Amino acid sequence: MIWVWVFLGIAVAGMVMLICYAVWLAHLTADVLSEVAVLADRSAEFLDVVGHLGAPGTYHGDDSSSGHRPT
Repeated sequence: MIWVWVFLGIAVAGMVMLICYAVWLAHLTADVLSEVAVLADRSAEFLDVVGHLGAPGTYHGDDSSSGHRPT
């Protein structure tokens, strides 16, 4: 009859470990999703900055035919 209690103890310990692993995995997933959100924000900022840059040699002023900026 003692073997029933041993297996029951092992099963309870296994369930506790499974619950602890699930909680740890949920926290890890939340951390990863938070980092992905930060990466998306940084990417949007980067694309905004790059969008404000112009290609070299393009000037849309009065004398745009020469391709140079007036001095």
